[in-house]
This record gives sequence, structure tokens and C-alpha cells, in this order.
Amino acid sequence: MKLRNGLNSLLRPEDSVLVLIDHQPYQLANLNSHDPQAVVSNSTALAKTAKAFGVPTILTSVVQAQGGHIFPHITDVFPGQEVIDRTFINTWEDKKVVDAVKATGRKQLIIAGLWTEICVAMPVIQALGEGWDVTVITDASGGVTVEAHEVAIQRMIAAGANMMTWLALASEWQRDWARTEHIAELIEVIKYHAGGSGIAFLWEQQLLNTPVPK
Repeated sequence: MKLRNGLNSLLRPEDSVLVLIDHQPYQLANLNSHDPQAVVSNSTALAKTAKAFGVPTILTSVVQAQGGHIFPHITDVFPGQEVIDRTFINTWEDKKVVDAVKATGRKQLIIAGLWTEICVAMPVIQALGEGWDVTVITDASGGVTVEAHEVAIQRMIAAGANMMTWLALASEWQRDWARTEHIAELIEVIKYHAGGSGIAFLWEQQLLNTPVPK
């Protein structure tokens, strides 16, 4: 297996495309590998980060008439955007989704979804076999059990996938604080979704704006 290392292996917003898979009520109801609210927040943060950096994002659900609509926290980030509803459990067997990804011209494929062991693992493994550079955002994904999530991650790593969290991805896309084009949007995501780091930033802003007593 080819090692993923060197500067060119780092993710770049101009080369990235994000696919968010099956963040739906049915899947969330039996999510036990993570705190469900954390996954909702992390997947929303991932969507907002992609929008901040201008990364094309494909939204897809599976049989939403039974499984429910994708969380509004995510769809509200992309108002009016079509959600591709599938019958295939394996997203990468759905031609409409794959064609949408290919139409972006991007080569760094980023995936997050529910559940990790099924709806994430299958498309990741297939796409890797077709030569895609695939990254899985683990904290915007989740499985039926901790074991299911972790075994799926091991399986995808063995197939050649790259693993990251949403904040690590955001930092890799930003890469240099001298790049100011997307900082304002990124800070908004961090404020509301990065836990203590976001609150500490707000506190720092408060202190900087507090007059010094005379």
C-alpha cells in the first residue's frame, strides 16, 4: 500500500469534494458509538467549514420516506440544494452521486456519514479501489456500537483511507493564518462548534475589548 505522506498528501480546499451520507433520524436513533448531539454538531460544523472554504458538498440520503430527511442543521447550510435520495445502501453504486462528485473535477474525496460500518465503509472501500484519494471524517460519522465504528475505521485504513476529525480538516484547509480569505467564516464555525476553543476565543475577544481601568 502506498504511504500517505509528504506535503502533497495534505488536503487542499481547491482539490476537495465533500459527500455527507445519511445523516438521518433513523440512523441517529441507534447511534451508540458517540454522543448523538456531538455527531449532529460535528457534521454541521463539517458542512459549514466546507461552505466557508468553497468546497463542493454533495448531500445524500437513503430512502428518506422511511428514514427521514437529513438533519436541517445540515441542509440549512445549503438552502435549496438537492438532496440525492438513494435506494443503494452503498452510495458509490449510485450513479447520480458519483456523477455529481466527478462533475466537480476534484480528486480529494472526503466522506462522513451514518453508520460508519455500513454507509461509510462501503463507498470508501469502493472509491479507494477506483483510485480516489479518500478521507473519512470520523467524528462526523458514527456506528451502532463503539466496536462497529472502530472496526470499520480499521477496515478502511487497511484499504488505504485517511482518517481525520472535522477540526483537523478545517486546520489543514486553512494551513496558514496569513491566508485571510476564509478566516472570518472559519472563526464563526469554531465559535459555535469547537467547544472550549470556541468559548475561549469569545472570552479573548471580550478581554481585548475591555477597557483598562485607570
